Amino acid sequence: MPFSLQFVITRFCALWMLMIMMAAPSMAQPSTWGITSLMTALAKNSGGVTTFTEKKFIAMLDAPLESSGELHYTAPNYLEKRTLKPKPESFVLNDGIITIQRGKKRHTLKLKRHPRIAIFIESIRGTLAGDISALERSYQLALTGNAEHWKLTLSPIDKRMDDILNQIVILGKQERINTIEIHQADGDYSIMKIEEVATP
Repeated sequence: MPFSLQFVITRFCALWMLMIMMAAPSMAQPSTWGITSLMTALAKNSGGVTTFTEKKFIAMLDAPLESSGELHYTAPNYLEKRTLKPKPESFVLNDGIITIQRGKKRHTLKLKRHPRIAIFIESIRGTLAGDISALERSYQLALTGNAEHWKLTLSPIDKRMDDILNQIVILGKQERINTIEIHQADGDYSIMKIEEVATP
């Protein structure tokens, strides 16, 4: 496999979170706001385009690695993270197959052959379907704040993920995700800021 499992899974985590937020509709204010109303709003999306800036903090480096680009989602099966700076890279999830392209090098990965990555697939399906119980089979969920400023923390409960992922932290307002933090088991972490593409 040309890329480490940790490399694929951490990027897959980010893509999953971006998938559930792109083009989500406005979230009505229920009498009692909580995880159910938030996930219901995030689940109702059909596709869209956003831009991102990402910083990766790696213990052996003195400064974070910075990148930026675009995110494309077409319901129900196509999602692409297209890095434009500092170097072009394409990370595509399409119908159960991940394709990674850097320059002229192209690699593919079938998810069904990798059970640990399949944990995230179940999370995607459960979230898009508004099925919180499916999400809770893979993660312990903790939601704090309110509809105007919320924080959702996902901690994997599957022991197979202990050496890969510590937790995912998502910050947002209403139905929009603003920031995704991915904390790896080895102490490295990344922070991704997301912005909507302005409509002409």
